[in-house]
Amino acid sequence: MDPAEPSDEEFDALFRRAFVAEVAKKSGLMWIVYDGTWHPVWHAWHEDAACVVAGGDEQPLPGIKEQPDVVLDLRAKSTRAQVAQVRATIEVIDPEHPDWVEVTALLASERLNLFEPDEAVARWARECVVVRLRPTDLLASPGHLGHSDQRQQPLESPARTVRGRPFALHRQRRAPHLSPRSES
Repeated sequence: MDPAEPSDEEFDALFRRAFVAEVAKKSGLMWIVYDGTWHPVWHAWHEDAACVVAGGDEQPLPGIKEQPDVVLDLRAKSTRAQVAQVRATIEVIDPEHPDWVEVTALLASERLNLFEPDEAVARWARECVVVRLRPTDLLASPGHLGHSDQRQQPLESPARTVRGRPFALHRQRRAPHLSPRSES
């Protein structure tokens, strides 16, 4: 065996890392699972890790800083089908961290519909937490995923409607008949 050629175990580890990176880069949304709760988040992929901004006016991730690790559920962008699940460690990136400027600049560029883009990084430093989620173990990949539909009840919110459809004041137009009526 050529010394420059990786062993089967090394190749497998490199392949898994590249697979997770490719799926995460292409997806605009991933799910973070911890404390039995699934949290949908937007993210930016940077140096083999997903970077996420949480809290304040951004996406809610209560208690994310206290978690030793989380599970990332990665899905295909086009079909939303589950592609992989990985365990990831959490690193908090605070304003004193050497990667703060680079990570927050990337997050600001990836954020859609950013409110006050010139003030976003300063607001994140005051009100939010920026975390880097570095994958450690590939838990499930295509062909080895669970068969549950992973549906959960929505969280209680005053924004949720509990009543039926509203009363229609004007008569609704009926769909046209596709076949002529028979005269009897």
